[in-house]
Amino acid sequence: MQVEELEFYNRLLDYQNILYLCHRNADPDAVSSAFALSEAIGGTIGLVDGCNRVASLLIDKLKIKVVERPDPSEYDITLVVDTSTISQLNDIKLGKYCVIDHHATTALIENADFYLHRHATSTAEMVFGILKIMGAPIMRRTALGLMTGIITDTGHFKHATAETFRTVSEIVDASGVEYAEVLEMMATTPQDISMRIAMLKCATRANIERVEDWLIVDSHVNSFGGAASSMFLNIGADIALIGTSRDNNVRVSGRAKREAVSAGVNLGKIMEDISSSYTGTGGGHAGAAGIDVVADMDVIVEECKGRIREVLKGKPNPSICPAVLQEDPE
Repeated sequence: MQVEELEFYNRLLDYQNILYLCHRNADPDAVSSAFALSEAIGGTIGLVDGCNRVASLLIDKLKIKVVERPDPSEYDITLVVDTSTISQLNDIKLGKYCVIDHHATTALIENADFYLHRHATSTAEMVFGILKIMGAPIMRRTALGLMTGIITDTGHFKHATAETFRTVSEIVDASGVEYAEVLEMMATTPQDISMRIAMLKCATRANIERVEDWLIVDSHVNSFGGAASSMFLNIGADIALIGTSRDNNVRVSGRAKREAVSAGVNLGKIMEDISSSYTGTGGGHAGAAGIDVVADMDVIVEECKGRIREVLKGKPNPSICPAVLQEDPE
């Protein structure tokens, strides 16, 4: 049952022992949202299968207590945070649970006792809305976490909306934490040598396809698929699809620039549709999505590219500058 922020908060108060469960390889949006709610309401933060580098930095810097691979049966209720599919929880048995999530589609709400779902650019924004309704003070640690979650989930505001900026402004006003402080903290994230090697290998395997004036890049790597897809956008791709494969299971991480999204590319919808023909799940945002299925990696990547080609065919890329005139017309 879908509920509003106030009812969501009131329902949580019915439970003494709450588990805030984050998806595998949890990101700062999931961790910061779980942390903010646990600070305001009480409960335990659980990581179903680790977290990424920035989230790990957040846990360390803010001294957030987390439980690795918790058992939901030991809690009164599990609040699944920032997660759209059960596969992102490694198919864990949830028992009684509720959901707070911002993804375009989220299959987990179907069997949830209650849920809060908004089309926001981050779950952290939704959590801040709950804290406002509660009248809870926005402490320094909470503010640093929520702002980090928002910044990372919007790609450093590349996918931000007017509401995103309003929320960040309110967090700054309520807490006194400055935007520069968050950036400085994030800048201290250590560079993993294995990730750097993976990025370089991924670049050497890249396939580049031009559709009109759009560049689609695909490659594969053993790990860090999300980071690799973002890397390709930073060095010139309009859309990047990075595959990782283990046994018969394949994951494709996709990223698209704002111009591609504006042209009609919705990676979340594309991957959700494709996953319906396989064993597994897919979905996410228009500009950042993933698919986890039992299939051949090359087949899934090609299906994604085929859908993207259909959308982009005949559409100009507004980021391409017109040809510079060779002579001054005057």
